[in-house]
Amino acid sequence: MTMQKWIVEEDGIRLDKYLSTVSDLSRTRVQQLASEGQIFVNGKAAKSSLKVSAGDEVSCDVPENEEIEVTAENIPLDILYEDHDIIVINKPKGMVVHPSAGNYTGTLVNALLYHCDDLSGINGKIRPGIVHRIDKDTTGCIVACKNDKAHNEIARQLSDKTCHREYLAIVGGVITHDDGLIDAPIGRDRKDRQKMAVTETNSKEARTHFHVLERFKGATFVRCRLETGRTHQIRVHMKYINHPVLGDVKYGGNCTYGNTQGQVLHASELTLIHPTTKEEMHFHAPLPQYFEDLLEKFRKDAG
Repeated sequence: MTMQKWIVEEDGIRLDKYLSTVSDLSRTRVQQLASEGQIFVNGKAAKSSLKVSAGDEVSCDVPENEEIEVTAENIPLDILYEDHDIIVINKPKGMVVHPSAGNYTGTLVNALLYHCDDLSGINGKIRPGIVHRIDKDTTGCIVACKNDKAHNEIARQLSDKTCHREYLAIVGGVITHDDGLIDAPIGRDRKDRQKMAVTETNSKEARTHFHVLERFKGATFVRCRLETGRTHQIRVHMKYINHPVLGDVKYGGNCTYGNTQGQVLHASELTLIHPTTKEEMHFHAPLPQYFEDLLEKFRKDAG
C-alpha cells in the first residue's frame, strides 16, 4: 500500500469526484477503494458519496499495481550519444516512453532493455533508466541513465534547473510579441482527469519561456524553454494564452494543414552536465520530416 494525502480547497464536492480530479484514480476506482475502507477523511474511513469541505485532509491507501513483465524488444533507436553512464535518444513520434496500462510493448523502455546491458533501477522495473519523459507524440531529445549514480545526478540537475531543455512548436494564431514568459501553476483538470490545466487547486508552479521564430498566416513557429517540467507543460501553457500547439487535439490545437499525428512539438535541445566527467554537454535533435514539411507549406502559403 502507498498512502497519499490531499488538503481540500473548496466546499461541497463529492469525495469520489474530488479524488478523481486530484489523483490518477478513476471515479470508479475511488468508489471501490472507499467500499474497502481504504479512503479516509480527517483520519476516518469515508464513503465515496461524502461531500468534503475546505480544509479536510483526504488520505488514501492505494494498493501497488501488479508487477508488469517488461520484455526487451529489438526496436531501432536513433542514438544521439551513448557512454557507460547515459544514452541520449531522438525519440520518434508515436513512441511511448515506458510501459503503462494499454502500452506494454513498443515503448522506449522495451527498446532500451534490448540495446543496453544495464539501466538504473531507481524508478522500478517498468521505468528502468527513465529520469524524465516526453509525450508519446512529441519527438526529440530524451536522456536515459545506465546506473543509479548517473540517474541521481541527472535527476538533481532537472530539479535544480541546471539541465536545460528547449522545444520547437508550431502554435495556432499569430503571437504579436517576440518573447514571453508564461508563469502559471499547473494541476490536474477538475473536469477531465486525463488532462492538465492552469489552476490554483492542487497545482505546482510552472514557467515556460517562449521566443517567436517565424510568423505565418494563422500560425506561429516558436521556441520554448522549460524552467520547470510539469506534465504537458508547453501544451497547457500555450492553450492558456490562446495559442494551442497545432495538432494537439487534447488541448484544442486542431490543424487544417493535414494529419500531424498529434501535437507539432519537438524536443530539439538538451544541455546537461555529465554525471561522471562534469563536462557540459549539448545535444541537438534535428526536426522530423513531417515538421519540416509543415513549415514549408506554411512558408509557401505565406509567400
